[in-house]
Amino acid sequence: MTTRILLADDQEDVRIGFRLILDAQPDMTVVAEAADGRSAVEQARHLHPDVVLADIRMPRLDGLEVTRLLAGETRVIVVTTFDLDEYVHAALRDGACGFLLKRSGPALLVEAVRAAMAGDTLISPQITVRLLRRLRVPAEPVPSPAEPLTARELEIARLVAHGGTNADIAAELVISPGTVKTHIANIQRKVGAANRVGIAAWAWSTGQMV
Repeated sequence: MTTRILLADDQEDVRIGFRLILDAQPDMTVVAEAADGRSAVEQARHLHPDVVLADIRMPRLDGLEVTRLLAGETRVIVVTTFDLDEYVHAALRDGACGFLLKRSGPALLVEAVRAAMAGDTLISPQITVRLLRRLRVPAEPVPSPAEPLTARELEIARLVAHGGTNADIAAELVISPGTVKTHIANIQRKVGAANRVGIAAWAWSTGQMV
């Protein structure tokens, strides 16, 4: 099944770059582009793409308003250069399925689209780490993992909580990205996390980062 994507960004070079990355994936295709928010909403309602990638600052309607208008109709991932907490909170509150910084790189862009299609939410690691560092002792005790984590799994959980991608972690630990992926799946199962953000939240809130 091919994921149909609409790109909304007022910079043509950004749209070209994203199209090259996404069209190169065997399971993705860009079906339309929009240079402003109003056009993005109109095209999304006409073409019914699976995912909309929306910049925040666009003419006519910004990406946050696009997210609010399309939430419930299609999956919207906000992609921006502006690393501001208020944008992150507003986007996620209004139904965004992801929040990426443009400097996050092509691999994370592809991963965000796949996460959205799987019903997950991916946030750029730089933002995730900053938000999670503000966690204090949770209001309710965090349940113990279903199974104890191995030393390697704890090591990987900490690296995830510091914002490491699979490739980053593989390079640091001198293991394959596939091995990292397997460990992360095991960690998710053990701590009851739905995704990488859940692993990071668990690590920060249980004192694993000390």
